[in-house]
Formats: sequence, C-alpha cells, structure tokens
Amino acid sequence: MSFSPEAVAEMNVLLLFTPSTHLKGIKIHHTADPALVAAAQRLHEQGFITQADGGYLTDLGTRASEHAHTLFTMLNAETESLSASHVG
Repeated sequence: MSFSPEAVAEMNVLLLFTPSTHLKGIKIHHTADPALVAAAQRLHEQGFITQADGGYLTDLGTRASEHAHTLFTMLNAETESLSASHVG
C-alpha cells in the first residue's frame, strides 16, 4: 500500500493551512503547480476546504490538516533523529 501522487498533492495542500486557526486561509493561483490546483479542487469537492482554489478549512479539513501536520512532524523527527545518530 502506498500513497498515490494525488493523495500526496492533497496532503501538501493541507500542509499549507494552519489548522490551529480558522482565520487564515490560502489561495492557490491558477499558475501554481497543476497537481496542487487539482488537489485543491478535489479537497473542495470532498468538503475539506471552502473554495476550489483554497479558501478556508472546514471542520473536516481542520482535522485532516492537523493529522497531516502531525504525520509530517513525526516523519521529519524520525529523519532528523536518524541523521543525528549517524553523525560520527
């Protein structure tokens, strides 16, 4: 099992948000990476964000963004930990 490129792009869009506040939204311009533009559209269609080009997180989107941020932090902490343990 692995993440599809589309799911990775969707997670990258969710990482652009600050899940701790509903007051900060994002705007993905039409000139952005086409994968991110399409990911935002899918997230909007699935009810995670309020606009097809970003907007704000919905309640569902807030939970998803929190999980994406947690996973990102966990994976990067493991990478940093491994790098530190290999330093001579």
